[in-house]
Amino acid sequence: MKEETKLIQNILSDPLTGAISTPIYQTSTYVQEAPGVHKGFDYTRTNNPTRKILEDLITNLEYGYASLAFSSGLASVDAVLKLLKCGDEIVAVDDIYGGTFRLLNLYKKLGINTKFVDTTDIEKTLSFISDNTKLVWLESPTNPTLKISDIEFISKKSKKKNPTILVVVDNTFASPAIQNPLKLGSDIVVHSATKYLSGHSDVLAGSITVKKPDLYEKLKYIQNATGGVLSPIDCWLTIRGIQTLYLRIKKQSQNAFQIASFLKNKKNDEIDKVYYPGLSHHKNHFIAVKQQRYFGGIVSFSLKKNTVESAKQVVTSTKLFKLAESLGGTKSLICHPATMTHKSTPLEIRMNAGIQDSMIRLSLGIENAEDLKEDLDQAFKSL
Repeated sequence: MKEETKLIQNILSDPLTGAISTPIYQTSTYVQEAPGVHKGFDYTRTNNPTRKILEDLITNLEYGYASLAFSSGLASVDAVLKLLKCGDEIVAVDDIYGGTFRLLNLYKKLGINTKFVDTTDIEKTLSFISDNTKLVWLESPTNPTLKISDIEFISKKSKKKNPTILVVVDNTFASPAIQNPLKLGSDIVVHSATKYLSGHSDVLAGSITVKKPDLYEKLKYIQNATGGVLSPIDCWLTIRGIQTLYLRIKKQSQNAFQIASFLKNKKNDEIDKVYYPGLSHHKNHFIAVKQQRYFGGIVSFSLKKNTVESAKQVVTSTKLFKLAESLGGTKSLICHPATMTHKSTPLEIRMNAGIQDSMIRLSLGIENAEDLKEDLDQAFKSL
């Protein structure tokens, strides 16, 4: 079956009632025939039927062994980091999501250090790997500069240098509709399922998918021990949203390409740089062509007036683009990373990663692209 068909057909009707919509098993506990004798479910923190349907669905999308659904994307990240111990090191992409950066800072207090590097520079990335390196943490595309890392090459080379390394890919910006990191050689895929997987800005969720049983057992233990599970109703909302993933991604990617091209044509007026891997001038365009099916629904750009004030003028002047955190929903959003998503990232690190004061990030929805262009045009008049 083609991907779109497989996604829909993998959501089975309820065997008990024939209900075509996944039932919400809103229960905390389950009756047992005898102590320890049950139908695979004993307590919802450990397992829940609605959650299992979602986890199996994500596993199929990511071509993994198994998945785990969490209460947020950061809860997923936190569970992966709990695989480490004091003295272990992480090599991570430099313009990492601000929330992940904040979490890594907490783990630094526990003796787990992170080295940040531009992972598009493979030789430099490999030079950062030592015997203590246990995780290589990639985001591709990155947030918000949309750098594309060669997942397959980095996975192969880093494991050759240190066989104990696990390669983790935060696939939130791409989604499994665009790329499948496990097929490219990574070991773990994490998602903020809040974004493209659920797709409607109405749920907070996260997921982990692994390709080996031993990793699943370790992470399942961590999830059960710490309790950051996704509720049955939120699992159902994510299942409902995920059904339109391929439709949404295709339209959002089309809109993003049109908006990126529009912004590129406005360079030397209000716009300084345009960041979108679908544009031929993007420095990692050839890698995106190799490992992605679409170029995604996120576009970033910086202004000629490279100040926080000029960016704020634009982001508060749009009418269709809504000023908000997050991304991946059906409505187009606009965001100022320096004061929003990456506010917790120190200035020097932010600047070294290329996140300028005037950088603006767009998350394209499913509206008409011409209307969105007109909205940006009128917003630029505020400068």
